[in-house]
Amino acid sequence: MTATPTLADYFADLPDPRVERTKHHPLLTIVLIAILATLCGADDFVAMEQWARAREGWLRERVALPNGIPSHDTFGRVFARLNGEAFSHCFVAWVTALRETLGEQIVAIDGKTLRHSFDRAGQKAAIHLVSAWAASNHLVLGQVKVDAKSNEITAIPALLEMLDLHGCIVTIDAMGCQKEIARRIVEQGGEYVLALKANQDTLYEDVVEFFTDARTRKFTEVAHGFGEAVDGGHGRVEVRRCWVVDDIAWLRERHPAWEKLTVIAMVEGIRRVEGKRSRERRYYISSLEGATPEAAARMGEAVRGHWGIENKLHWVLDVGFREDDCRVRMGNAAQNLATVRHISLNMLRQETSLKVGIKNKRLRAGWDPNYLDRILAH
Repeated sequence: MTATPTLADYFADLPDPRVERTKHHPLLTIVLIAILATLCGADDFVAMEQWARAREGWLRERVALPNGIPSHDTFGRVFARLNGEAFSHCFVAWVTALRETLGEQIVAIDGKTLRHSFDRAGQKAAIHLVSAWAASNHLVLGQVKVDAKSNEITAIPALLEMLDLHGCIVTIDAMGCQKEIARRIVEQGGEYVLALKANQDTLYEDVVEFFTDARTRKFTEVAHGFGEAVDGGHGRVEVRRCWVVDDIAWLRERHPAWEKLTVIAMVEGIRRVEGKRSRERRYYISSLEGATPEAAARMGEAVRGHWGIENKLHWVLDVGFREDDCRVRMGNAAQNLATVRHISLNMLRQETSLKVGIKNKRLRAGWDPNYLDRILAH
């Protein structure tokens, strides 16, 4: 027995958008085939149908097929009409069960535009999704579509509300450095590390001025924690240094509305690539505690974990799933297919016996039913 029925449990109550006379295939069957086909390399509705026809015998042992294999038009119509928020909530319920025993997590939150989801003829802008990603386990925890007339600032609280943040360190870039977002993270039992940029005016200026003065004096009169890490390979050497300071009563007095503001940090990255050297400094506010080397290492790990969302989630979706090439635009289909890709990526990441990239794992799953069963057993 595979784990497919367990996965199915989390999507069994998904509201069916179809009228009764058009329900030739169970909604759960359509959703599960889409997920399984995507696992095996399908990137559009035509490929989903073709994969299902090629694996019909295997599928009949696992899903209900009262009227055979759904057509690609059926997949398209259903995913265009399926409620994206309801589908996403089912996904979050499933992935929450996966991470129940994972312990403390760095949860990176960042946005990504589905570049070819725009519809010029229908004057429909490209879809932008905000995702939550568990850095150490490489799991997508959830996603929310940004409203066409809004931005990430309004989507992030909706995403946070879906997640269990107890024991988590939530990292967000400067767009999400907002008082309400910090308050919500703390209320939900998490800690925050928020990037500071000029959009925070006086708070940013105060922190930059403090660290500029501290660097001038080489931190000799400032109680602080310091950590350094070196990484490299293929002609690249990167040094990351982190300073954390918790004696910031003066800053809290100037900015009292920030919930549980306990430390500020400066992270410096020095890169040497083929003899060329570059330096970048970034500034953060956080609810983490302490100004020790251990605290600096923890802060540095959180910052690095956030940077990983670009090449371990967004890049993988583009290269391993060709997400930016997907031209599905009708109704809610683009958003729902993004959720299908996230489900598939999580399932592929849980299977660790095959030491190849996501693209080749998908190919192997499509070629080898035994390997697909192994993925489903996790």
